[in-house]
Amino acid sequence: MFSYLAALVNLNHPQHYIHWSIFTVSVANLIIIGTMVVIFGLAILLPFPKPKEQYAAEPIGIDHAPIESNGMWTSRLRNYLLRILPPGKLIPDRQPSYVGSWIYVFGVATLAALGLVVASGIALAIGGVDWWHQSSLGHFVNSIHLWGVELFMAFMVIHLWGKFWMAAWRGKRALTWMTGVLAFAVSILEAFTGYLSQQNFDSQWIATNGKDAINATGLGSFFNLMNFGQMLTWHILVIPLILFSFIAFHIILVRVRGVSHPIQEAKSKEAKKALKKADAASWRGPNRKYDILKEGTIATVIVLLLVLGLASVLSSPDDPPVTVATWAKLAPADFMATAASELAGTSETANYGPPYSHTNKAQRIVISWQMLGGVRQPINTAQTFVLSPLEKVSVGNVVLTKAIIRYNQASASKQQIWSKSYLKAVTSVHFRNGLAYVPKANDGPVPILISNELNLARSGAIDADLLAQQPFYGTNYTKPLLFIEDGNYFSSLAQKDHLTGSQWGVMNETGSFPGQPWLWLYTLWYQVPSFSTSANVDLIAIYLTGLATLLLLLVPFIPGIRDIPKVIPIHKLIWRQWNSKK
Repeated sequence: MFSYLAALVNLNHPQHYIHWSIFTVSVANLIIIGTMVVIFGLAILLPFPKPKEQYAAEPIGIDHAPIESNGMWTSRLRNYLLRILPPGKLIPDRQPSYVGSWIYVFGVATLAALGLVVASGIALAIGGVDWWHQSSLGHFVNSIHLWGVELFMAFMVIHLWGKFWMAAWRGKRALTWMTGVLAFAVSILEAFTGYLSQQNFDSQWIATNGKDAINATGLGSFFNLMNFGQMLTWHILVIPLILFSFIAFHIILVRVRGVSHPIQEAKSKEAKKALKKADAASWRGPNRKYDILKEGTIATVIVLLLVLGLASVLSSPDDPPVTVATWAKLAPADFMATAASELAGTSETANYGPPYSHTNKAQRIVISWQMLGGVRQPINTAQTFVLSPLEKVSVGNVVLTKAIIRYNQASASKQQIWSKSYLKAVTSVHFRNGLAYVPKANDGPVPILISNELNLARSGAIDADLLAQQPFYGTNYTKPLLFIEDGNYFSSLAQKDHLTGSQWGVMNETGSFPGQPWLWLYTLWYQVPSFSTSANVDLIAIYLTGLATLLLLLVPFIPGIRDIPKVIPIHKLIWRQWNSKK
């Protein structure tokens, strides 16, 4: 049934893209962004139902007389909590009459989508990491999780847009704004680790490319994107705890401070001072009926129906991961050339620098965090990727054993001569009946080593060996992914799917599925010509994205930026029903 429904619309065909200037966006992501803008516009413009009844002008919340404390700390704490957050504020049945716009519902809609994401995520965790790859039911649950995340992020962004144009940080609500921004930032990290945990081609590519930015900060040794088990732990345990903490704090602040009052104009200094004081005080105007439980239930049902519909009709992507075995079988010439470069120490990984090798090739802007992080995951490419796997299978193979001994006993200069000669000759390799034929050259035992490496890789033994080198669970794919990344086959697949950095790849997904449009700011810096050619581009992107995030966080305190909602009065559309009564 699930397979039939998912086949109604097939999004596994190649993606379409629109390009102008330095901007390239997939049609799928453009649809997501356009839909968000349309929803935001409709939420502002569509009339909100008028209340059937209104309550008198009095503060929202039930006042509780303090209970005699008798010097008890517990009683004092209880009295304090009742004073700042009485039950009438915590679970209100009224709200100010100016709350008359659809834009207000997106806070609850975000929480409803989050609940669905959590529920489907728990189901996936119980099913296990392979369940959704092998079961139609598991794949359907994964599709629910994917579209739940898309709605969660979309609703959160629309909620953030609305609060910005309301200047919702006014009236001592700066901390409310800041916790909301922090929750948004943590949500991006949560979604990112979710993509990394999928163990398919897209997650492999994101991991190998994202590692450069993380390594540039010096954190790559401790936050390893290519360790899918570690990313899964962050995704289902660590980051959710942080996210739920920010969301809970944000909701409590909303309940304590109340929603921001409509923006009003004041010209004189005294009037501005009085207005500022009124914004910070509890609302004492007319109130309207507010059934928070009913609103949350309706939002949950609507989100559930939307997600079930999207998951049933559109499904979710799951391109199989690339392995050393599939690489060696489908692109043997590329595999042989890459293996030879690993042996010669000329590959990207061999010269990467920290945390893999002791070279000075590290990103630096004043300070090299990468060098400070040090070599925490040392990799000798010749030994790790070629010689060590061959030595383990050389028993009984006299020709291979002699070739390994001859290579190891040769001087470093001799090894370099052999490797360079072979690297030149292997460009002319041809195959007959699956066997590789490389032109003769002054390459010593290298042809024997590489031909055996090819056979070993095709059998799947290289994949097994590189994972078996771990001291614990076999979820750390750092070594096989670095080996695969050093070749051209992996990047050619990504290029075809529009996933590379120059293609705004971090935003995209395989096929015609929407990806992660909320990462546009980070991937933007890779499109700027002066940045894209810099050896420090990853560090530049991290710094500038961090700076932009900090500016968003500190909007309430930045003159000019915090005044934009007053200069561009979209707030008048949001509060037009209230303003029409004045």
